[in-house]
Amino acid sequence: MSTTANPPLVELRNVSKVYAQGSLEVSALREVDVSIQRGEYVVIMGPSGSGKSTLLNLLGCLDRVSGGRFLLDGEDISLFGDHALSGVRSRKLGFIFQSYNLIAQLDVLENIEIPLYYQDVHEHEARRRATEQAIRLGLGDRLEHKPSELSGGQQQRVAIARALVTNPVLLLGDEPTGNLDSKTGAEILDVLEELNASGKTIIVVTHDEAIAHHAHRIIRLKDGRVVTNEWNGSRPSLGAGRPGREEAAR
Repeated sequence: MSTTANPPLVELRNVSKVYAQGSLEVSALREVDVSIQRGEYVVIMGPSGSGKSTLLNLLGCLDRVSGGRFLLDGEDISLFGDHALSGVRSRKLGFIFQSYNLIAQLDVLENIEIPLYYQDVHEHEARRRATEQAIRLGLGDRLEHKPSELSGGQQQRVAIARALVTNPVLLLGDEPTGNLDSKTGAEILDVLEELNASGKTIIVVTHDEAIAHHAHRIIRLKDGRVVTNEWNGSRPSLGAGRPGREEAAR
């Protein structure tokens, strides 16, 4: 099957983002065109002020475009209001942050369950799904531990499990290895690579060139514009054959 027959999971068409600073307008993104297929692993890079964080906020439905169109999984997100964007975040997106963003008072399972609470998933089903993801991420012997009792790598695994528990169509990472030593960071990159191999679409914003070596494609920004959009070696097989476990489950 040709990959061109499948609509992109993510499509930005001539997207701009402008912020008002007093009487001035600052263009954070300018005429950005990006298309990402299901099953891709994409890294977004660029110097400070290049627009990486702004682009991540748009992709994560945390902000709205000022111009152009943003289509996600067949929906025109650029038309959505705050309530609708919140629904998209809950149903379709999983987030991994540099600082983990775990709740100190909750144990591993309770932290993983949080997104399901907002979806009104029954507590028994939430516990089952959280346990499944914890075990998948190698946390089976840490289920009742608090974040302070975990290493940095273990905390990031909890964060990844939390991001996956709703079975999102897109996993977004914001410097996911930024607080980790090189060995632990490499282990987290292996986890992301395994998730992508199972069918999960991943977009990571980072300064770390090591992450770029794991990705299918590298998009580089400068002054709010895409300056390069290159395949990193051979292209993955997208949209053909049997879907990965994650996509097949939807």
